[in-house]
Amino acid sequence: MRLGLYFPFQLPRPWGPDSEGRLFDEALDQVALADQLGIDYAWVPEQHFTEEYSHSSAPEIFLAAASQRTTRIRLGHGIALLPPAYNDPVRVAERTAALDLVSGGRVEFGVGDSKSRIELEGFGIDPDQRREMTREALAEIVRMWIETPYRGAAGAHVSVPARNIVPKPRRRPHPPLWMACSDDETVARAARLGLGALTHSFYNTDEAERVADLYFETFRRECVPIGVSVNPQIAMLNPFYCHQETAVARQRGLDAAGFMGFAVRHYYSFGRHEPGHTDLWRRYERVREEFGGVVPLRGTHAVGSPEEILEHLRAFAAVGIDQAILAHQGGRLTHEEICESLRLLAREVMPSMRFLRQEQRKRREALQPFIDAALARRAAADRAPVEVPFVDAYGRTRPAIDAGKLPPAVREQVEDLQRMATVARSFES
Repeated sequence: MRLGLYFPFQLPRPWGPDSEGRLFDEALDQVALADQLGIDYAWVPEQHFTEEYSHSSAPEIFLAAASQRTTRIRLGHGIALLPPAYNDPVRVAERTAALDLVSGGRVEFGVGDSKSRIELEGFGIDPDQRREMTREALAEIVRMWIETPYRGAAGAHVSVPARNIVPKPRRRPHPPLWMACSDDETVARAARLGLGALTHSFYNTDEAERVADLYFETFRRECVPIGVSVNPQIAMLNPFYCHQETAVARQRGLDAAGFMGFAVRHYYSFGRHEPGHTDLWRRYERVREEFGGVVPLRGTHAVGSPEEILEHLRAFAAVGIDQAILAHQGGRLTHEEICESLRLLAREVMPSMRFLRQEQRKRREALQPFIDAALARRAAADRAPVEVPFVDAYGRTRPAIDAGKLPPAVREQVEDLQRMATVARSFES
């Protein structure tokens, strides 16, 4: 099992004038520390208008900065929102390729569409069409990365003329692809498209095993990849905090996880929000008091002593989970507490997890015949090449210039430009 960290940029009220600046500075220190400690992935979501819960509306900016503070950790969009009203697909392809170049080919590209009304309605997106928008946009982004030139699209949601999209990613044929999965339908969808599944925490190992079975069986039988490579993996998000004393770990970690869980429900389940004024932390404190000091969590968590966390991770690795994404930052956890927790994880948990990676490699080897079959199905379904027409690349049309009416020095320059155009256009034949 591999380990990732989740950077949601939570910032409970009250805020000071430099609260967000300090939050981002500390997150950069944390990703640099994670890189030094040998943690495998850093995942950053894209979320909009979600005050206190996630101030992460431009993940590509943070990931680009993180790429210059690190050397080996994989840099994950977890996720990029793909309905075109959020992000034009051409701009996503360009930005992500540039990030892959500056990071040395370390990008992991996760996609999704959000279920929150505050986000969807804020961008004027029809919720009933969001998943089809995401699929169509992702298919075109992949083609933009691999085609020279990109042949263009005229779809229901994405319409782009033929162009050569530059730059191209360093990772060939393209960065590994993932999809956010919140139910069985999206898990199976990810498997059919050859995408890794980014899931929330599971209620228990029985649920995790059932989802893993659904994913891998669907992949074996039905996968027609949307990309030209596949990424058959399951990653689960888990609240995380590690301390030598279980009581301390639970007091700090479950309080942070409780705030995250309450904030998720506010924005995705039942909340009514007054932008700029609703105080989520105050509401959380009221709810926590109502529940006797601990807000109920959905699913399991990696909160406890090193021994407890190792046992937890081993149990989920055994039922087919490939990666645990640890939600290490949240609530009122301090930067010092977070870094202490990460160092303890690296010192006392990670050395005992090496054998789990061997098991993962064995599972990957067993999947190889099914990977080959899936890629063959994709090749058979690919469209035939089409001719890409010439396009006018210059500025808008201007009236013809009569060089004879110009002063001699200007006339000479205009005649040179006209001659240059004639020579250049001759190449079209």
